[in-house]
Amino acid sequence: MSDPATYPYATHLDVKFPSLSLVDVPALVKACTDPWYNQTLCRVNDSVVRLGVVQGEYHWHKHDNDDEFFFVLDGHFVIDLEDRSIDLEQHQGFVVPRGVVHRPRAPDRAVILMVETTAIVPTGDA
Repeated sequence: MSDPATYPYATHLDVKFPSLSLVDVPALVKACTDPWYNQTLCRVNDSVVRLGVVQGEYHWHKHDNDDEFFFVLDGHFVIDLEDRSIDLEQHQGFVVPRGVVHRPRAPDRAVILMVETTAIVPTGDA
Protein backbone atom coordinates (compact mmCIF):
# COMPACT_ATOMS: atom_id res chain seq x y z
CA MET A 1 0.00 0.00 0.00
CA SER A 2 1.13 3.58 -0.56
CA ASP A 3 2.83 5.62 2.14
CA PRO A 4 0.24 6.32 4.87
CA ALA A 5 1.55 9.89 5.23
CA THR A 6 0.53 10.49 1.61
CA TYR A 7 -2.97 9.16 2.18
CA PRO A 8 -4.43 10.19 5.57
CA TYR A 9 -6.94 7.33 5.76
CA ALA A 10 -7.30 4.75 8.52
CA THR A 11 -6.98 1.61 6.36
CA HIS A 12 -6.83 -1.74 8.13
CA LEU A 13 -6.16 -4.69 5.84
CA ASP A 14 -6.12 -7.31 8.59
CA VAL A 15 -9.11 -9.66 8.66
CA LYS A 16 -11.09 -8.58 11.73
CA PHE A 17 -13.49 -11.54 11.79
CA PRO A 18 -12.28 -15.03 10.80
CA SER A 19 -14.66 -17.64 9.42
CA LEU A 20 -17.36 -18.80 11.82
CA SER A 21 -17.25 -15.47 13.70
CA LEU A 22 -20.10 -13.03 14.22
CA VAL A 23 -19.44 -9.81 12.27
CA ASP A 24 -20.58 -6.91 14.45
CA VAL A 25 -20.81 -3.91 12.11
CA PRO A 26 -22.79 -1.62 14.47
CA ALA A 27 -20.11 -1.93 17.17
CA LEU A 28 -17.35 -0.97 14.71
CA VAL A 29 -19.36 1.97 13.39
CA LYS A 30 -20.09 3.22 16.92
CA ALA A 31 -16.40 3.03 17.88
CA CYS A 32 -15.16 4.80 14.75
CA THR A 33 -13.67 8.26 15.20
CA ASP A 34 -11.68 8.51 11.94
CA PRO A 35 -13.05 10.64 9.09
CA TRP A 36 -12.15 7.96 6.52
CA TYR A 37 -12.04 4.47 8.05
CA ASN A 38 -11.67 1.23 6.11
CA GLN A 39 -11.55 -2.15 7.90
CA THR A 40 -11.41 -5.58 6.29
CA LEU A 41 -14.22 -7.52 7.94
CA CYS A 42 -13.81 -10.99 6.48
CA ARG A 43 -12.44 -13.03 3.63
CA VAL A 44 -14.72 -14.95 1.25
CA ASN A 45 -12.75 -17.15 -1.15
CA ASP A 46 -10.41 -14.78 -3.04
CA SER A 47 -12.33 -11.66 -2.04
CA VAL A 48 -12.74 -9.53 1.06
CA VAL A 49 -15.64 -7.59 2.51
CA ARG A 50 -14.60 -4.23 3.92
CA LEU A 51 -16.43 -1.72 6.08
CA GLY A 52 -16.07 1.96 5.34
CA VAL A 53 -17.14 4.69 7.73
CA VAL A 54 -16.42 7.75 5.67
CA GLN A 55 -16.90 11.49 5.39
CA GLY A 56 -15.18 13.77 2.94
CA GLU A 57 -13.33 12.95 -0.27
CA TYR A 58 -10.98 10.14 -1.20
CA HIS A 59 -8.49 10.82 -3.98
CA TRP A 60 -8.89 10.02 -7.69
CA HIS A 61 -7.52 6.56 -8.46
CA LYS A 62 -8.07 3.33 -10.39
CA HIS A 63 -7.47 -0.38 -10.01
CA ASP A 64 -5.93 -1.91 -13.12
CA ASN A 65 -6.86 -5.53 -12.35
CA ASP A 66 -9.74 -5.40 -9.88
CA ASP A 67 -13.43 -4.46 -9.85
CA GLU A 68 -14.88 -2.82 -6.72
CA PHE A 69 -18.42 -3.11 -5.37
CA PHE A 70 -19.75 -0.40 -3.05
CA PHE A 71 -22.95 -0.87 -1.02
CA VAL A 72 -24.39 1.85 1.21
CA LEU A 73 -25.65 0.74 4.61
CA ASP A 74 -26.34 4.23 5.91
CA GLY A 75 -26.04 7.76 4.57
CA HIS A 76 -25.30 9.22 1.14
CA PHE A 77 -22.26 8.14 -0.89
CA VAL A 78 -21.06 9.49 -4.23
CA ILE A 79 -18.73 7.86 -6.73
CA ASP A 80 -17.30 10.40 -9.15
CA LEU A 81 -16.31 9.04 -12.54
CA GLU A 82 -14.58 11.05 -15.25
CA ASP A 83 -17.86 11.72 -17.08
CA ARG A 84 -20.53 11.55 -14.34
CA SER A 85 -21.25 11.06 -10.66
CA ILE A 86 -23.19 8.15 -9.17
CA ASP A 87 -25.30 9.11 -6.14
CA LEU A 88 -25.96 6.18 -3.85
CA GLU A 89 -28.48 6.25 -1.04
CA GLN A 90 -29.07 3.68 1.70
CA HIS A 91 -29.29 0.10 0.38
CA GLN A 92 -27.98 0.96 -3.09
CA GLY A 93 -24.83 -0.40 -4.66
CA PHE A 94 -22.56 0.13 -7.66
CA VAL A 95 -19.66 -1.71 -9.31
CA VAL A 96 -16.66 0.27 -10.51
CA PRO A 97 -15.01 -1.92 -13.17
CA ARG A 98 -11.26 -2.40 -13.25
CA GLY A 99 -9.36 0.36 -15.00
CA VAL A 100 -12.01 3.05 -14.39
CA VAL A 101 -10.72 6.20 -12.72
CA HIS A 102 -12.97 7.16 -9.81
CA ARG A 103 -13.18 9.19 -6.61
CA PRO A 104 -15.43 8.08 -3.73
CA ARG A 105 -16.80 10.77 -1.45
CA ALA A 106 -19.37 11.24 1.26
CA PRO A 107 -20.84 14.73 1.83
CA ASP A 108 -21.90 13.58 5.32
CA ARG A 109 -20.91 10.52 7.32
CA ALA A 110 -21.78 7.34 5.44
CA VAL A 111 -21.40 3.65 6.24
CA ILE A 112 -20.59 1.42 3.30
CA LEU A 113 -19.55 -2.12 2.51
CA MET A 114 -17.02 -2.86 -0.20
CA VAL A 115 -16.39 -6.20 -1.88
CA GLU A 116 -13.09 -6.57 -3.72
CA THR A 117 -10.29 -9.05 -4.30
CA THR A 118 -7.72 -9.71 -1.60
CA ALA A 119 -5.02 -8.41 -3.96
CA ILE A 120 -6.50 -4.93 -4.43
CA VAL A 121 -4.54 -1.92 -3.19
CA PRO A 122 -7.24 0.35 -1.66
CA THR A 123 -5.43 3.56 -2.59
CA GLY A 124 -5.19 2.52 -6.25
CA ASP A 125 -2.54 1.29 -8.64
CA ALA A 126 0.43 3.49 -9.45
